Amino acid sequence: MPVVNRRHDGGVKADAGRKYRAYPTGDQDQVLTGWGHTVRALWNVALEQRVYLWEQRAYTLRSAEQCRHLTAARTDLDWIGDLPAQAGQQILRNLDRAYDNFWNPEHPARFPARKKRGHRLSIPFPGQAVEVRKVNRKWAELRLPKLGWLRFRLSRAIGGTIRNATVSRDGNGWHVSFGVHTSRKPDTPNGKPACGVDFGVAASAFVSTETTPRLMPPTLTANEKKRLKALEQRKARQITYTKKPNGGKYSHRLRTTIAQIARLTTRRANRRQDFTHKLTTDLAKNHGLIGIEDLRVKNMTASAKDSVETPGKNVRAKAGLNRSILDNIPGERRRQFEYKARIYGSVLVAVPPFHTSQTCAKCGQVDPESRKGCGRLFACTRCGHEDDADHNASIEIEARARRTGGSDINSTRSTLRVRVPAIGRRRMREAPKPAHTS
Repeated sequence: MPVVNRRHDGGVKADAGRKYRAYPTGDQDQVLTGWGHTVRALWNVALEQRVYLWEQRAYTLRSAEQCRHLTAARTDLDWIGDLPAQAGQQILRNLDRAYDNFWNPEHPARFPARKKRGHRLSIPFPGQAVEVRKVNRKWAELRLPKLGWLRFRLSRAIGGTIRNATVSRDGNGWHVSFGVHTSRKPDTPNGKPACGVDFGVAASAFVSTETTPRLMPPTLTANEKKRLKALEQRKARQITYTKKPNGGKYSHRLRTTIAQIARLTTRRANRRQDFTHKLTTDLAKNHGLIGIEDLRVKNMTASAKDSVETPGKNVRAKAGLNRSILDNIPGERRRQFEYKARIYGSVLVAVPPFHTSQTCAKCGQVDPESRKGCGRLFACTRCGHEDDADHNASIEIEARARRTGGSDINSTRSTLRVRVPAIGRRRMREAPKPAHTS
């Protein structure tokens, strides 16, 4: 059998990802599950060690030093010794990267978090520790240290040099992911027309060059929603029994219920990702300039609940709105746009989102009265222009993107602006007024 990507050059980095469905045997499944929990525990221990040394001695610990501690721990603790040494070292390097992202002011990452028991199981490996061979046109095998050959479905060509590999499990089973160096350079500008995209809840995405919105199909059918609700209720009852009479020990029925819920939620996430990938790929291929709103999803989905003494208003309604916003994953869409725009020769421009739904795309009038409430109709109070509210917003987003992105295609409408009250605007600090001297 031909061997693919057995040795790797350390000077190149992964610039693409590949994910495949893996099919381990029964024994391999047990070994991978144990390794997954070991990886989680090792991450938590390494993170706790770094936090402790920084709080007590203001000492920054890095992976080079922790790898020496790991070598000593492998001889004393069997549960760490069973994990391949390459995977343990890769975990510590991943922790270094998590800290670097946290310290980088331009990166949105937060402080590295500890992994709970319910966290997704994953075992990372460096590219030098794995070997891939093709069995036939549809199947291939991955050789892992201490495990042997792991069979996976070759749904697409790897198409590059493997820099790292991760074996993970979700509700649908095991998967293997590769970080691949493809040597592909960004394409030249494709010269195609520009567009603006307005992401919403009622309309998943409304493109300025189209007359109808793109609606995401329901991620779960009606029967699947009923089943998920019933499973969640069953899980709540079983956990109540676990906490009181059973001493906190999870029963086999509770674990089965949790697995069934995981399968449904994973199916929902996969359908959501499928729509998002098709949407972003189509727009990046067929447009030269893509304008989107620079949304602050964290602020948009903040809870309406304050405290027990001063509870918020419409908490349940706001929780439902938050779920609808997150179901459309605007942050993931932007992430996909960013790397697909480079691949297909287009430009992504994120514009300020202030008053895009209250600005007339024809005359530029900004007036909250043009869109009363949250209706779908936009009627300008100045020029009488009428349009779907989301389509009007997408045209305004495109106009802002053209100005910001430096496009040589000028907007046809005027740039009239009317000062509006500061209701709903982002709070800004005002400069302190100088003190009057007598």
